Amino acid sequence: MAKDSGCCNKGPGYATPLEAMSGPRETLIYVNCVYNGTGREKPDYLATVDVDPSSSTYSRVIHRLPMPYIGDELHHSGWNACSSCHGDPLASRRFLILLSLLSSRIYVVDTLQDPRAPTLHKVVEPEDIIEKTGLAYPHTPHCLANGDVMVSFLGDKDGNAKGCGFLLLDSDFNVKGRWEKPGHSPLFGYDFWYQPRHKTMISSSWAAPYVFTKKFNIQHVAEGLYGRHLHVYSWPEGELKQIMDLGDTGLVPLELRFLHNPAKDNGFVGCGLSSNIIRFFKKPDGSWDHEVSIWEEPLKVQNWILPEMPGLITDIVISLDDRFLYLSNWFHGDVRQYNIEDLTNPRLTGQVRVGGLIQKGSPVVVEAEDGSTYQFDVPEVQGKKLRGGPQMIQLSLDGRRLYVTNSVFSNWDQQFYPELVEKGSHMLQIDVNTEEGGLAINPDFFVDFGAEPEGPSLAHEMRYPGGDCTSDIWV
Repeated sequence: MAKDSGCCNKGPGYATPLEAMSGPRETLIYVNCVYNGTGREKPDYLATVDVDPSSSTYSRVIHRLPMPYIGDELHHSGWNACSSCHGDPLASRRFLILLSLLSSRIYVVDTLQDPRAPTLHKVVEPEDIIEKTGLAYPHTPHCLANGDVMVSFLGDKDGNAKGCGFLLLDSDFNVKGRWEKPGHSPLFGYDFWYQPRHKTMISSSWAAPYVFTKKFNIQHVAEGLYGRHLHVYSWPEGELKQIMDLGDTGLVPLELRFLHNPAKDNGFVGCGLSSNIIRFFKKPDGSWDHEVSIWEEPLKVQNWILPEMPGLITDIVISLDDRFLYLSNWFHGDVRQYNIEDLTNPRLTGQVRVGGLIQKGSPVVVEAEDGSTYQFDVPEVQGKKLRGGPQMIQLSLDGRRLYVTNSVFSNWDQQFYPELVEKGSHMLQIDVNTEEGGLAINPDFFVDFGAEPEGPSLAHEMRYPGGDCTSDIWV
């Protein structure tokens, strides 16, 4: 494992989530940017964005690290070490792990030598992964307390979901093998989160790669080709103990978050197609259960592919003090803030529109109960019309700033927001009221990935050098 050069007896991250909230303000953010699927024969790249308001380059891309191949579809990312390694003085949050959803490559980027201009450290080739594990289509990485990195995979090399599972990389990023026990693969793969004090890991479900890599077809949901399950594993043994069928109220459960307090046995998952938030929790007998926590009604619409449009919740994040949950509705175009201090009764405390399919000027309109129609007002930022809808979200450690990008996956972007593929993504910052609740677009921050030197690109996952609310796990 990489070693710190400092004199401290602590490892990376923070001892507790509340301690992390008082950490230094973020000054840089790394953004995965995609050219795959845009018609531009360019490699995807990692962008470094200046988010320090006192800097002369604030709200700009200050460095671009292109990958060595074309066609990767950079998707999610994570660190080699996080707060789960806080007790290890030899551990260092140095390497950013970039996952290529389509090529199955894993890139390891060194951010230590120059955080403003990271460099490529290693490439884990798909042939090595497939030969040793049979896995393909990586999605989510998490660092483990022992120095390993665990990665969820969505299928096999032929795109079948039955081949999905979890990969282990050692601290030098060599393929160790699969994490789950033989015969204990999930039904579908996607996100995961482990909670060591409850000896549990839970994973969520998207779809078979051969399905989601094509354009979205609602018939595939009816045919059972999209997931609606949570998978409960023993930690760290990797035994599949329970499968929770969420039914029609939990169609396509995507981003999954336990509460940050490692003693808590509750978490939430955002269900994309049914557009609700489901809370999962441990029962007295040690098994796990679930209930619908937040329900968002679909909108009756005209001039769209369906008569009703779900919000399509594509990302969620929980503040480090476990007080607020944030979600993004890619179709409806709004970001929401809920107070979850009462886990059984979340309260909507903030909402802001930053795009969507129903903004003024779109052919899609909402049909009200009285038969009239309407559309939503979406503000411009720095004179720029907001394209697409809010997708990936990342919260500052202190909970006061929420960053938003708007690309889901290049094929789906092309299907639902072709202007994103043509004109590129953008990145926003939303100011957060952490006292009573509330959200407001920061008018001084706007990163236009449509103005990139190599042409418009699609912006997806975001990470801070010092850790964040969706990569750090406490043990």
